[in-house]
Amino acid sequence: MSVQIPIAGKLRTRVFALAAAVATLAGAGAANAQDFRFDWNPRSGDPWVDSQLEDVNRYGARYRQSFIDEMVRYYGAPRNLVETLLEDERWAPGDIYYACAAADVLGRPCRHVVELWQRDHEQGWSAVAEQLGITPGSARFDRIKRGFVPTYDRWGRPIQIDEDLTRHYPKRASAAR
Repeated sequence: MSVQIPIAGKLRTRVFALAAAVATLAGAGAANAQDFRFDWNPRSGDPWVDSQLEDVNRYGARYRQSFIDEMVRYYGAPRNLVETLLEDERWAPGDIYYACAAADVLGRPCRHVVELWQRDHEQGWSAVAEQLGITPGSARFDRIKRGFVPTYDRWGRPIQIDEDLTRHYPKRASAAR
């Protein structure tokens, strides 16, 4: 003998099951997006850079392949290194971006800065970058900061420049006013 469930009851059960599944997936995605190996707090010494790195985290999580391609093509990082850092090592995309951008301005391999960050990340990017001769206000730091703009242009992503960048991008600064 089978029990008959009215159509409205079946529909309600299916809607509930679908809603529960969506909620579970959404919760899992949010947890994975923030499940980085190192506590996320870049501490670059520049609030604008920190904000951009946080946005790079969002972009890299959503558009993983485009993020990887950017690091490989424009920052000289080996593809397998970036993929390993993202997937196996659970690095934040912002940390990968900063490591590769810092290495690029130094003319060093990205792996060099990656190894330094793995060893000394507790103090944040400003301390690690200082070991490399990159301090806020220096020409090297300025190059890292300017590098966000063409990266965002390639990604088709809007970027609000700060006052320090207006001398390099005067048309963007006047357009934002």
